Amino acid sequence: MTMKPGNNERIRLELETMLDRLVPEAPQDQRNYISDALRSAVMLLHDGCDTGQIKLMSKAVKEMRRSWQVFNHYRGVRKVTIYGSARTPEDHPDYAAARDFGRFMADEGWMAITGAGDGIMKAGHEGPTRESSFGLRIRLPFETTANEVIEGDPKLVSFRYFFTRKLMFMAHADAVAVFPGGFGTMDELFEALTLIQTGKSNLIPIVLVEGMGGYWPTWSSFIKVELQDKGFISAEDQSLVYIAKDADDARKHIMTFYRRFHSCRYVGPTFVIRLSSPLTEDQVKGINDEFGDVVDGGSMELSGPLRGETDHLDLQRLGFVHTRRDWGRMRQLVDRINELP
Repeated sequence: MTMKPGNNERIRLELETMLDRLVPEAPQDQRNYISDALRSAVMLLHDGCDTGQIKLMSKAVKEMRRSWQVFNHYRGVRKVTIYGSARTPEDHPDYAAARDFGRFMADEGWMAITGAGDGIMKAGHEGPTRESSFGLRIRLPFETTANEVIEGDPKLVSFRYFFTRKLMFMAHADAVAVFPGGFGTMDELFEALTLIQTGKSNLIPIVLVEGMGGYWPTWSSFIKVELQDKGFISAEDQSLVYIAKDADDARKHIMTFYRRFHSCRYVGPTFVIRLSSPLTEDQVKGINDEFGDVVDGGSMELSGPLRGETDHLDLQRLGFVHTRRDWGRMRQLVDRINELP
């Protein structure tokens, strides 16, 4: 189908008129984004997309909307995403470690997100219990039901596509805990590392946990010899992941990450680190001396909320123009901020 000149603009105007009529109370910026999304959907018909392509887009958007419907009820509650094998038996030390870890995090007021299957996923629900758990189930030919802990819970969300499911695992995670597993677990771990290493995801802790030892040291040796030593990653990238001694050590590592660091975001060109307890000017001077390499001109400075920020307005900020790279160094910066008295 050939797109006639001016049709795109006509579609845009008609969609905006429709939104003005249907949701006049919605903020204009939100209506603009929805108009763009609807226009992209309509343009599929003009672009010659087949039914399968249109179906994929439609179902993917529905899956994301359903997930946000569920998670939006729990805004402001910290959440940890737990990855690991569905094949881990219940009498395995890794299963016990995952169950203990989930319970430890629930005791800290956190909720757990797992894949809703058996093995580590079930253990990750047992620890925090059903009330503090989310289940993100993937529909597979050989696996169609959720584990007995989360089955029937309104916080159980079903997915057709892995990519929408993995998006929700990371979009709502304040931390990631990974237990031994196979291809799927490695896929999820490396995606988390890649997203954080490239600045495409929030800077959050990734902890590697197991119950009997051996799996993660072997993995770490491969990363050091085959990736770092051969120049495929930098030494600083190793700071993005932490091998915990046990489940409680994993809990401590995550809670230490949020000792002073609260959250971060870009406000225009400025990278803003929100602090739950204040820094002094002398401490900031030391941080500038040590981490000047992550600043793209100028220096790090303390401030209140910047223009355009609407949340956590009571927190002190540390702001600077970031180089938008070297996120391993940024993780080291967060660690240093948390270490300061």
